[in-house]
Amino acid sequence: MRNLDDLLAEGVSGRRVLVRADLNVPLDKQTGAITDDGRIRAVLPTLGALVQAGAKVVVCSHLGRPKGAPDPQFSLRPVAGRLGELLDAPVSFAEDTVGDSAQSTVAGLADGQVALLENLRFNKGETSKDSAERGAFADQLAALGDAYVDDAFGAVHRKHASVHDVPARLPHVAGRLVLREVEVLSRLTGDPERPYVVVLGGSKVSDKLAVIEALLPTVDRLLIGGGMCFTFLKAQGHEVGTSLLEEEMVETCRNLMERAPGKIMLPVDVVAADAFAPDAAHDTVPADGIPSHRLGLDIGPETVAGFAAVLSQAKTIFWNGPMGVFEMAAFANGTRGVAEAITKADAFSVVGGGDSAAAVRALGLDESSFGHISTGGGASLEYLEGKTLPGIAALEN
Repeated sequence: MRNLDDLLAEGVSGRRVLVRADLNVPLDKQTGAITDDGRIRAVLPTLGALVQAGAKVVVCSHLGRPKGAPDPQFSLRPVAGRLGELLDAPVSFAEDTVGDSAQSTVAGLADGQVALLENLRFNKGETSKDSAERGAFADQLAALGDAYVDDAFGAVHRKHASVHDVPARLPHVAGRLVLREVEVLSRLTGDPERPYVVVLGGSKVSDKLAVIEALLPTVDRLLIGGGMCFTFLKAQGHEVGTSLLEEEMVETCRNLMERAPGKIMLPVDVVAADAFAPDAAHDTVPADGIPSHRLGLDIGPETVAGFAAVLSQAKTIFWNGPMGVFEMAAFANGTRGVAEAITKADAFSVVGGGDSAAAVRALGLDESSFGHISTGGGASLEYLEGKTLPGIAALEN
């Protein structure tokens, strides 16, 4: 897979370089302000190198899930402003993706300048399952560049026009972020230093079943928290009250535990509340003693201590999914405790993007104390599952 250094060695001064970035940042629903600029910061090394080399940089991205037509609440305009602040240079903003505004904005770029196109998903061709419709949009997008750089790891598992089809139309390379992500995840799927411990959380077992199936034969311990733990506890025959439960997955969880006895570690205590609310009455109860009228919203302190003991012995750690409802202060201690234990371990640690990465920042943890924080939750999981990622395959072609 060719990378950015290969493109820079060929020379990009005066050339239009189309960069697929992942600028899908969270926005405040009331003010429209960016609440976490981590994904914008992640693409800065690639953009900075291209600017320094004199390229005319054309950045494209999606934001949210618009329905194939312009929608003001999903505009990338706020991102253009923040990107300009971080680059310490103005970023031109195109009012459309491939139309008149995009064409004139790109045509007006001088060497070393940057433009951001409007949300790719305002065009239905971006996400179309019809290859002809997707290809037609890719033709228009590719016409805005002389070379293509994919630095959107969070989107490489999508068979979308800007990720899968544009690389076939332009000289293409992997950006700094994508290259780093692939290098890191390859360490986990190759021959990781042991003990290799995986921490999985989040709400649903069904969302993580494929990665559990893939990892179970290779990991030394699998620690499970978050809402998904209650389906496993139910499979052990415990009462889970009104906690999140996937009844149809109970038998699957039972089979997983039988296949790998002693390898899966579940909570021994949970924080159970009267309601799903930040001010709900709550207390810590044994995992096998959740009252029938209560729901678990976090793992308890004994579980945190047990997980921390296992993590302290690990040499390789992968973490994906919070341990509880970390957005509510009363139910954030489990996620915080496990995250802190990961930072203290003498291990190569990878945070698997998504809510886990958001939790690291929301809880004010030192990002540099983790080995790597992925920008792609779904992409990192699919990579570990062994799936072919359309965006990576397109770069390798």
